[in-house]
Amino acid sequence: MKKITLVLLSFALLILTGCSKKSDNKKIAVFVPGICDDSPSYQMLVEGVTNAVEEYNAKISDDEKVELFVMEAGTNQAEWGPKITALAAEMKYDLIISSNPSLPDLVEPVIQSFPNQKFILLDATKEGNQNIHTVCYNQYESAYLTGYIAGLMSKSHKIALIAAQEYPVMNNIIYPFFEKGALAADSSSSMDFRVVGNWYDATKGAEIADALYKKGVDVILPICGGASQGVINSAVNNGIYITWFDNNGFSKAPGTIISSCTMEQVAIAEKVTSEFLEGKTPWGTAEMVGVKEGYVTFIDDDPNYLSTVPKNVQNIMEALVIKIKSGDLIIQ
Repeated sequence: MKKITLVLLSFALLILTGCSKKSDNKKIAVFVPGICDDSPSYQMLVEGVTNAVEEYNAKISDDEKVELFVMEAGTNQAEWGPKITALAAEMKYDLIISSNPSLPDLVEPVIQSFPNQKFILLDATKEGNQNIHTVCYNQYESAYLTGYIAGLMSKSHKIALIAAQEYPVMNNIIYPFFEKGALAADSSSSMDFRVVGNWYDATKGAEIADALYKKGVDVILPICGGASQGVINSAVNNGIYITWFDNNGFSKAPGTIISSCTMEQVAIAEKVTSEFLEGKTPWGTAEMVGVKEGYVTFIDDDPNYLSTVPKNVQNIMEALVIKIKSGDLIIQ
């Protein structure tokens, strides 16, 4: 009887051990604070995380493979907090990874309720919380470079930025350093700032751009998600220029878009995901990456850039990028 009991106990332990091993598979959730189709940066986030997971899974056995889930939270920012809280409340994801400057403030109360939940947040800054690691792109550099070429290319010396909403990074970094770059290129530049009020209203984006054109603005930087398409349409119709942010936008309107300053979101998302899977995430730290590190790029080899922007302006921008990359010019 004793032998039978021991055999049964051993068999039960084997079953439990097998089950626990299977349940130990790492699970990662990508929280998209928006809709991928409306935002290249979120598309790149998902692509980078997916690349890292697929590369990792290719090296391990089937019963250890990482599971990946993508959640699109929509464009209503008021819903992001409750939705990311609900995701953490499932208590099955080893990591939630996202990208947006507003995320650190949203996840801190989530961590208080779910103290084991880990977050990696891109395009954001938060230091000192051992559940969070952030990587922030050097928006000082990207905004300055974008403003600089706007200042060089504007004939009216009137430039504008159309934002979806006001938020700290926009108000404190992107807009002022866009203006700073324009003024450095041409001290007679004047700046206008408009807000759509959401990330999707292309009709309103076009209306704002039309109004700016009537005021004499001839270069616009749109950072307004789906509403940017309306700004582009207006620029094409009115014969003015667009500067672009976050990804390569030249193909959206060849001859109208004069610059693209990109965040290499695919590469950084892949890097931080791989570090997490290898147990190398520096929790509690905030990292900033820019031109020097290769994660902020001013695209100067696209055929549409080469055919639209005069050679002398190309030469000036090339020299400016070299100065930033070498450290001779620090934008802050």
